[in-house]
Amino acid sequence: MARRNDHTREELIAITLEQVKLFLQDHSHHELSLRKIAGMIGYVPSTLVNIFGNYNLLLLQVVAQTLDELSQEAQQQVKDCQDPIDALRQLALCYLNFATQHRYRWQLIFEHTMNGEALPEWQSQRINNMTSMLEMLIRQITPNKSDAEILATSRVLWAGVHGITLLSVDDKLFTQNSTDGTALIENLISTYVYSWQA
Repeated sequence: MARRNDHTREELIAITLEQVKLFLQDHSHHELSLRKIAGMIGYVPSTLVNIFGNYNLLLLQVVAQTLDELSQEAQQQVKDCQDPIDALRQLALCYLNFATQHRYRWQLIFEHTMNGEALPEWQSQRINNMTSMLEMLIRQITPNKSDAEILATSRVLWAGVHGITLLSVDDKLFTQNSTDGTALIENLISTYVYSWQA
């Protein structure tokens, strides 16, 4: 068993989060526990509590890193798009592809709960950064709409894309033909944006 002074605080945070992310490549977070994570890195659970505060906050750090990666991929996807509708499409497909490639980490984002505690500001800011990217694209498409309309539209589109992604990742689309999440997202965006612009 490693001793607390074998690694600095920063090293221990990095080692722990990396080990959890490796575990989540093939397993659900439901199979994790503070004791299991501590065992994987060779420390006792109390050391992790001293570093992260509690198990819930440890998992929140994993969620934060996952959101950072998703945000970076999303920005990369849309940076060269000249047309905001194409950028919106690329953003939605990036979301689907990320969830498909990182299924268990993506699921953790939405299944993690603060159990009544307030969400830390650093996490709220990450969420705002993601939603503001969507709102910015919608504003470019329909600059004459009000802030309330932009917000409502962004949430409708996000809910649609998220629902398609969730059903795709869980293989619950229940179609007899070759329709997949990509085709459904393409359909959603083209139909909804056309209707909204009219």
